[in-house]
Amino acid sequence: MKDNDGKEQDNPELFDWKEQYEKEHKLRQEAETETILVKGIGINSPEMREAKKKIDDMREELDRVKLENNNLFTRVADALEVNEHHQNLNGKLQSRLTELEQDNLELHADNRKLAGQVDDYVDKLRKAAVI
Repeated sequence: MKDNDGKEQDNPELFDWKEQYEKEHKLRQEAETETILVKGIGINSPEMREAKKKIDDMREELDRVKLENNNLFTRVADALEVNEHHQNLNGKLQSRLTELEQDNLELHADNRKLAGQVDDYVDKLRKAAVI
């Protein structure tokens, strides 16, 4: 090995260090070059493009499913609102039906009473020999 003036050095440790440094430097440069190549090829590889397309397709599908899910939630909310309205209406109709049934029972009783009165009147007329 030579010193700065081009003369041989007598120190073998310095020679080993320089040789080891150059070897490590060369390995580092090769690793950097390989990393650059792998990144460049990896990003543009058919596999990577296919994976990116699949990811994009899956994102679109997820967006579609989210939209459909929101639409279904809206439909369920609307259906629950309609159901509540129908239950209220059904309750009112049930109350009205109960009133009408009660009125019908009263009318039926009144009809029986009137029928009895008519029968009594007819009987009186028969006894009076008018009929």
